Order: sequence, then C-alpha cells, then structure tokens
Amino acid sequence: MNATRTQKGDSMKTILVLQRGWVVVGELAEDNEAKVTLTNASVIRRWGTTKGLGQLALEGPQSATVLDPCGTVEAHPLAILFRLPCEASRWS
Repeated sequence: MNATRTQKGDSMKTILVLQRGWVVVGELAEDNEAKVTLTNASVIRRWGTTKGLGQLALEGPQSATVLDPCGTVEAHPLAILFRLPCEASRWS
C-alpha cells in the first residue's frame, strides 16, 4: 500500500485498531513510546465495506461508512493491535 502524507505537514491519515473493539481514524500527529495521538479523529462505527478495513484504508469512506467525529484520540502504544496507513487523497 502506498500511504501518502496529507497536506498538513507530516501527519498521515491512519486507521488504528485498538483493544476492546475500538477502531479510529485520524491524522497521526504524534507517535512515541508514551502515546500515539490522532487529530481530526473519528470512531469508525460502521465500516460499510465489502472488503473490510483494508478497503477503507485504500478507497476511503464508502456510502455505508459511519464515522463519529471525536476530535483528538490518544492511545497507549500497547493498546494498538494494528495500524493501517490510509491513501490520504481518498479521505479528503
């Protein structure tokens, strides 16, 4: 996957799958040993895809995708199950 940087500096649109079933998307603003921060974040309540999260990362939100804006999300790195860098142009 060719993840691309967004137009806002070095932030990169990223989907994080967190413990306890939370799936969030936003611009990766900070990534260190203490915390990972997503800005302009949303909880992905409904994927709305036929091919899973990978389809969201590559193609952006689908017609049935439901995103709940939540501002900034901070997560401890050990709470992250995996990350999916997104194709930024599909998320604008």
